[in-house]
Amino acid sequence: MSIHPQPIEPQPGQESVWDYPRPPRLERSPKQVKVIFNGVTIADSHDTYRVLETSHPPVYYIPPEDIQGEYLQQTTPQKSLCEWKGFANYYTVIVGEQQVINAAWYYSQPTAEFGAIKNYVAFYPSKMDACYLDDEPVQAQLGDFYGGWITSDIVGPFKGDVGTWGW
Repeated sequence: MSIHPQPIEPQPGQESVWDYPRPPRLERSPKQVKVIFNGVTIADSHDTYRVLETSHPPVYYIPPEDIQGEYLQQTTPQKSLCEWKGFANYYTVIVGEQQVINAAWYYSQPTAEFGAIKNYVAFYPSKMDACYLDDEPVQAQLGDFYGGWITSDIVGPFKGDVGTWGW
């Protein structure tokens, strides 16, 4: 039996991940999203979606046209299944001599509820040099499963670290 954590009370202008829904919700984000790897901005967008799910920091999905696609190489046969969004495919990010396998993912055939993010790409901030939301550096969600983006406007505690799987 796991012990559920005590949610942190959000301050004005903050959101608690414990107020996010399950099943998750997809919504447009008004924030600028930037992803940098090996000194190159590989994604820069003002037209993203975020997925909000109980106890998880948001995950941001970037439209392909706002990504420098020459730095992405599909990782085959890597796939995973999200019970809400469907099967995810993965990308290896390669910039110069640097590469990170399975650093980003996308849904080529998402479920109907998440159809808006078809082929949009999400990046693991822990695998990039830097990710930003409106010029604020993003802190990566702990663990290597979820890929949430933590900023000063959300509070947890967050699922992903050791001992949180039962939440």
